[in-house]
Amino acid sequence: MIYRSKAPLRIGLAGGGTDVSPYSDTYGGAILNTTISHFAYASLQPLQDNVIQLISIDQHCEERYEWTNHIPVSGKTALLQGVYNRIQRDYGLPLTGFTLTTYCDAPAGSGLGTSSTMVVAILGAFVEMLKLPLGDYDIAHYAYEIERQDLQLAGGKQDQYAATFGGVNFMEFYGNDQVIVNPLRIRQEYIHELENNLVLYFTKTSRASAAIIEEQQSNVKNSIESSVEAMHQLKEQSRMMKEALLKGRLHEIGEILDYGFQQKKKMASQITNSFLEETYEAAKKAGATGGKISGAGGGGFMIFYCPDNTRYQVIETLQRLGGEVKPYQITQHGLTTWTTP
Repeated sequence: MIYRSKAPLRIGLAGGGTDVSPYSDTYGGAILNTTISHFAYASLQPLQDNVIQLISIDQHCEERYEWTNHIPVSGKTALLQGVYNRIQRDYGLPLTGFTLTTYCDAPAGSGLGTSSTMVVAILGAFVEMLKLPLGDYDIAHYAYEIERQDLQLAGGKQDQYAATFGGVNFMEFYGNDQVIVNPLRIRQEYIHELENNLVLYFTKTSRASAAIIEEQQSNVKNSIESSVEAMHQLKEQSRMMKEALLKGRLHEIGEILDYGFQQKKKMASQITNSFLEETYEAAKKAGATGGKISGAGGGGFMIFYCPDNTRYQVIETLQRLGGEVKPYQITQHGLTTWTTP
């Protein structure tokens, strides 16, 4: 038997960064995001031998261990190791070997929530194999604890919930790890128009999100007024985006994105750089009405809203800058698991 899972990556449309503690704990955060048709995959295959094989295909890494209930965490398979260790600690696994194989459609550090989505996918494979009685909120919170507490990786809370629930969601974040996921019932023609007008662009650069997030957290802890006020404005941006999508005021989306991008740059010094600024301005000159850097910032993917038929000129402009426009669709389903003989 092989136990499989897949979880969708996400793009944030508004409110990015307000899901990160201590801001969310102190003031409450709000984010609007949507999952897309790029995925993280995980497969678990039991073995007759008492060995553990961890294979990360996209990281070009394969490791083999004699059966143990704890694997030292290091290297390119740290996410796989971390999930295994936590599952073993909390539930125990049969004294048998297995192969855990993972793959992600987007590179690490690209700003689409790849690490958190991968943790959700790996968890999903173990849930499928062990038939664990975990609901969506349980899995998302479990993934958050593994990544943020066990592995000590800096970041927020939205990615784990987006990957688990899927779809277009307005998420609220409060103290004591309280999260409320509000699925949005958006008319299908609005979804089609959003997909048509929203261009996903990979800059072919990556970034170390931890340093950006740590500066953002420090600014909140030290009550740096400009940074905290920017986050208040981003929280309000998420409500503006929600209303525009639900009421079909799609002509406002570019301006709402642009407003959020200007605010986000005030949160930490490394969110943008000269290359990203030049890319953003080039897209706007070609017809985009707004956009943003995906994820924590610093590189990776960018999105641009291109109304009417401006997407074609924007795409041509972006491709001349050396990056790659990625096709995608908005997905309605989150974590999916299944078993195959």
